[in-house]
Amino acid sequence: MIDGFLALYIFMLAAFTGYEIIARVPVILHTPLMSGSNFVHGIVLVGAMVALGHADGTLDVAIGFIAVMLAAGNAVGGYVVTERMLEMFKTSKPAANRGEQGE
Repeated sequence: MIDGFLALYIFMLAAFTGYEIIARVPVILHTPLMSGSNFVHGIVLVGAMVALGHADGTLDVAIGFIAVMLAAGNAVGGYVVTERMLEMFKTSKPAANRGEQGE
């Protein structure tokens, strides 16, 4: 088992690396990046559900339930943010019909 300080070190290293990578992503690539991260959030949700399914004690079930709720909220939130970002690329005016007259 990983002891506490090693786990904390790995977490801090992953957080710093993630921040540095995301900070250098061009703005135009944020939507595809969010789409990819939504895929990862779905995998986290499946992992949380599997962990909840293998829980034995009351504490394990409670922690598993909280993990499933947080993972589901994270996945849904990612899709909401992606949808809002895609709305920014839509034009506000409807396209004009070329040569046709509407009634």
